[in-house]
Amino acid sequence: QVQLVESGGGLVQTGGSLNLSCAASDRTFSNYAMAWFRQAPGKERDFVSAISWGGVTTYYADSVKGRFTISKDARNTVYLQMNSLKPEDTAVYYCAAGPHTTLDDRLYRYWGHGTQVTVSS
Repeated sequence: QVQLVESGGGLVQTGGSLNLSCAASDRTFSNYAMAWFRQAPGKERDFVSAISWGGVTTYYADSVKGRFTISKDARNTVYLQMNSLKPEDTAVYYCAAGPHTTLDDRLYRYWGHGTQVTVSS
């Protein structure tokens, strides 16, 4: 069964950094766009960042531009480097994969279980 497994979450102070990873269990994901979404308590799931299957095209939510960087490697792992973290970045972060590089979470077929990121003030 195809799986996406996130790691790298944790507790960090305002201004700190974390690097999230999402490992895919199948080589098929090398042909998929990958994305990160996040969901804070009591809120809807929001788009954070996406990267095309070739790694050429990237998208970022306005709230994270200049602070977060998405990347992927040849081992079907996607990363989200998060710098200058703020308390409002606190959420469960989910990795997703799908055929299109898009901000629309409905178009992603596969999802990880999420990793908690908590930024203390």
